[in-house]
Amino acid sequence: MLSQWLLAAVHLFAFALAVWAVLTRGRAFSQLAAGHEDVKRVLLADNLWGLAALALLVTGGMRAFGGYEKGSYYYLHQPLFHLKMTLFVLILLMELAPMINLIKWRIASSRGAALDTGRARLYARISHVEALLLVLMMVAATGMARGVIFA
Repeated sequence: MLSQWLLAAVHLFAFALAVWAVLTRGRAFSQLAAGHEDVKRVLLADNLWGLAALALLVTGGMRAFGGYEKGSYYYLHQPLFHLKMTLFVLILLMELAPMINLIKWRIASSRGAALDTGRARLYARISHVEALLLVLMMVAATGMARGVIFA
């Protein structure tokens, strides 16, 4: 019981951190697009977003398929779980472009090269949409926890 509670708490904390980090990254991208040169802020927020995403994957996987919660049968037959996973895949697909660009920024920054910030406004929008999708994932999660099934 204690392990279930701790996993659930860490999972929820990871959601909170993820929403905060992706919104902070989006705001930092917006400021970068407006001419404020604070790439470090973007990269720090992105690091936190990555850590939160990893925590969500690990704790979510453990809860759904590690025998800590209702069991994989429940999750695989729960429509809200499928919605949650669909939203997660959408976030992953949307994250590809910013992630690749930020890797390039990290490499260029370590070499002292100039950074191409031309897509910062686009990445800000992507970050804000990802935050919305994370919130929708949390809504789906609360329905799953309550056993809500749409027939």
